[in-house]
Amino acid sequence: MPAEPQWHRTRGINPGSGMFTVVGPDERDDPEVAVDPIRRVAMISLHTSPLDQPGTGDAGGMNVYVIELSKRLAAQGIAVDIFTRATSSAVPPLVQACDGVQVRHIPAGPFEGLTKSELPGQLCVFAREVLRAEAAHPVGHYDVVHSHYWLSGQVGALARDRWGVPLVHSMHTMAKVKNDALAAGDTPEPAARIIGEEQVVEAADMLVANTDIEAKQLINLYDADPGRVEVVHPGVDLGVFRPQDRSAARARLGLPADAAVLLFAGRIQPLKAPDVLLRAVAELLAQTPELRSRLVVPIVGGPSGTGLEHPESLAQLAGELGLDGADGTDGVVRFVPPVSQEELARWCAAATLVAVPSYNESFGLVAAEAQATGTPVVAAAVGGLTTVVRHGRSGLLVDTHDPRDWADALRRVVENDAFRDRLAAGALEQARLFSWEHTARQTLDVYRRARAEVREAV
Repeated sequence: MPAEPQWHRTRGINPGSGMFTVVGPDERDDPEVAVDPIRRVAMISLHTSPLDQPGTGDAGGMNVYVIELSKRLAAQGIAVDIFTRATSSAVPPLVQACDGVQVRHIPAGPFEGLTKSELPGQLCVFAREVLRAEAAHPVGHYDVVHSHYWLSGQVGALARDRWGVPLVHSMHTMAKVKNDALAAGDTPEPAARIIGEEQVVEAADMLVANTDIEAKQLINLYDADPGRVEVVHPGVDLGVFRPQDRSAARARLGLPADAAVLLFAGRIQPLKAPDVLLRAVAELLAQTPELRSRLVVPIVGGPSGTGLEHPESLAQLAGELGLDGADGTDGVVRFVPPVSQEELARWCAAATLVAVPSYNESFGLVAAEAQATGTPVVAAAVGGLTTVVRHGRSGLLVDTHDPRDWADALRRVVENDAFRDRLAAGALEQARLFSWEHTARQTLDVYRRARAEVREAV
């Protein structure tokens, strides 16, 4: 059997065609060439490291997505290098996250004090260091670039052209979608971000959408080519987020065994709308004051994004609503700093329900994780939450952010034991639809398709 042809890509593009220049034998239709395995992936997550603690700063569901996807790709024998901006001099330049996954911390701007809105000024420095890291290897070291969020997409587009490999991009959030559903007092995303996102959508060979809704938003709002959009649901670590004994979980967390626990977990910012939950709880107590003695509302997470402008605002609101106990009544709100995934799973398992009142979610990872522990979810009927939560089966979807509507939904779950038990069973069933292993397999299919189409175009 003849040896498999070896492809050697040049470091650049063909100025005349705008397509990748490929140097090699004229055997593009050779099936052995077409099924070359994906060996190495350059994963770009510029503005937040997958090693950061989710729930504060800019760290959230995207961090979990990048590291969990990378781990599952590595389990299939694919080496993954994650490029992220260094935010501390104490962090080593190279961290082995697990077998097959390396996190490269790229110096680009000051370690601290740089806001996300200031990061575009560091794109050139970051991109230069990414290209330099690849240049230390033989040509063709990476087979695919997968970028996350629009800032990373800008760097990914440059790497794509330089390396002659396809760019796969995941938006995670989109400025046009966010600006269409702003929380009260929140700051609109700037025009520079919108332009940057449009450029990335145009440059990417394939776009990965979390849900059908996000795919339609890419097509309708960003004029994405439908043939270049693939839907791949994020997953849940079903080994971490699993049913636990509720009494034992509550005992570990210092929660009363008979409490009605309404949990919020996530970054504290207007987009995530924890204030909607607090106002709904105040409404619920106004209508059912006898519930106060056994109600606990843990807020697990830290300030993030525009929430950093007034980090104390949620605690102030709790006081204004009489939920913190300062007025002599029983305090019902507990503020808990961000916790590990294992600890978050315990909080979810201990809860009566998990509330996700966000104004927008591209997927809604917390809702999926909560359901995997067998806990019903009450969520806003927005974005990916309408995919993650099955209304009346695994939780409830609320069409508004009116505290009265939210109070009604919370009451249905808290006061009806039989209904809550049915939702809990449905939550476990729904959670089985989402696993990181499945996400990795589908994403790998996207990589293969992207590379095949790039070769065909050449």
